[in-house]
Amino acid sequence: MAKKRGTALEESEKRKLNKQNITKLGGIFRFILPYKGSFVLGLLFLLFSSLTLLTFPFVAGKLIDIASGDSWILNDLNSIALLLVGILFIQSFFSFFRVWLFAQVSERSMRDIRLALYDRLVHLPMSFFDKRRTGELISRITSDVSLLQDTFSTTLAELFRQLITLLAGTVFLFYTTPRLTLFMVATFPVLILIAMVFGKFIRKLSKATQDALAAANVIVEETLQTIMTVKSFAGEDYETKRYGKGLNSVVSVALKAAGYRGAFISFIIFALFGGIVAIMWYGATLVASGMMSIGDLVSFVLYTTFIGGSIAGLGDIYGQVQKAIGSSERVLEILDELPEESLAEYQDVRIKGEVSFQNVAFTYPTRTDIQVLKDINFHVRPGEKVALAGHSGAGKSTIIQLLLKFYGIQGGQIKIDGENVDNWNLKQLRSNIGIVPQEVLLFGGSIRENIGYAKPNATEEEIISAAKKANAWQFISKFPEGLDTLVGERGVKLSGGQRQRVAIARAILKDPRILILDEATSSLDAESEALVQEAMNELMKNRTTIIIAHRLATIRKVDRIYVLKDGEIVEEGNHEVLSHKEEGFYANLVKLQFAE
Repeated sequence: MAKKRGTALEESEKRKLNKQNITKLGGIFRFILPYKGSFVLGLLFLLFSSLTLLTFPFVAGKLIDIASGDSWILNDLNSIALLLVGILFIQSFFSFFRVWLFAQVSERSMRDIRLALYDRLVHLPMSFFDKRRTGELISRITSDVSLLQDTFSTTLAELFRQLITLLAGTVFLFYTTPRLTLFMVATFPVLILIAMVFGKFIRKLSKATQDALAAANVIVEETLQTIMTVKSFAGEDYETKRYGKGLNSVVSVALKAAGYRGAFISFIIFALFGGIVAIMWYGATLVASGMMSIGDLVSFVLYTTFIGGSIAGLGDIYGQVQKAIGSSERVLEILDELPEESLAEYQDVRIKGEVSFQNVAFTYPTRTDIQVLKDINFHVRPGEKVALAGHSGAGKSTIIQLLLKFYGIQGGQIKIDGENVDNWNLKQLRSNIGIVPQEVLLFGGSIRENIGYAKPNATEEEIISAAKKANAWQFISKFPEGLDTLVGERGVKLSGGQRQRVAIARAILKDPRILILDEATSSLDAESEALVQEAMNELMKNRTTIIIAHRLATIRKVDRIYVLKDGEIVEEGNHEVLSHKEEGFYANLVKLQFAE
């Protein structure tokens, strides 16, 4: 969540307002260009609003002068009072349209940024996600864009308004009361210097308070994420004491900061009102000597109030712009990332399902020191069923990721129907491959949406048919809402077997030519396993199937088994041949597994 105004900037948030950093913020302006008409009109209304309000102190001063017996263009108190009301009304009119126009620009442009960010994120290669945390990416699309929205809807408008008020107000003051203005300006440097020194020190303490609170919040986050472990170890009291200790640190630092802040505020109040007394004294002497009217003195006081508010606001705006530059950097960093590349045009053509790996070598971009696959060779004919067996970390899942072209390979070739995967359109390739993973994570919507994800335009009959073939309809039909039953976040409202059958129904609806089964029955009870296995047998009919085997009993009937060890295929053949091979690696795996 974006920080509130007035909080200390983190070191990572500080940005110099130089040409290079302003250019980064300008990179976001391209999203505002489609709405430049409304933006320029909003700036005009902002200018009119600020200038109109600045006439108020001048006319208010004339009201006092008329009451004191002086003359002006309007010599009637009622007329001047009506003029003041008219100024406020016109200013309100301009302000309304300024806010409305800036809101239109910011809401629509930020929608465009979020959409562009999301579109770029989902089209980025898997290697990008290997190097980024999900929370960080979500922060880019939420907190960073929200901060940019504040900048373009409020902060920039405030910056222009404060600058107009400061410059135009100072010109008014020098024109109407030059002597008193010079006297006031002479007192500024000392006050500003002291305020800057004090302010910097207090911001450091404020940051220390935030750091202490963040450390305490980490304890809450850890505890809630591992609440089952905490309860199983009866650690509630220990965690409460740990959090209490963290909160005591927060209180200690916060009270120290409050002491300095109290001293600073006391000084500011004394210095500010001391300065006002000095200015009022000098103004009174000018009035007494006839060098200035009472109305001019009133106008001066009102103008200085406006200018003082502008100076105070500019410091806060400076901090906001610094944060916005940091946010624009993080947003543009993602927008500048290169998406996955499709060399071929999409063709809605069914593939045969022939798979060939030829001397494939691969290392993950994030772990270049470890070669995961070494000289992998195998061939699967259309409609064949093969299994990949081996210890965890042997490279089985990596082969599947390469087949889906999640990563590029360092050596060899991967071919589908005799064509190198690099020459396939990514959408066409992946739409012909279906996966039933070991751990099924469903979307948080309804069962209908989860099954229909494979084919967004599927009819109700097609979805029900797929559910029946997957042995999922028997439990779906028992729910009061049927297909419209919400599965909960990540599918938590369904059992493991139910989630697996929904995933199989989704794969059946997709009707892929190549099917990948990441052994889906290893964590199920006997009844669920039988139902899921029956559904998987239905799914495998007439498809090229590659099974990642965890439990060897489930792959006895496949056409061929490829046994992997340390990224290499060490054995291949069917279950009967491999299991009877003396001193064979697969035979040893079978003995170990069935001995358990």
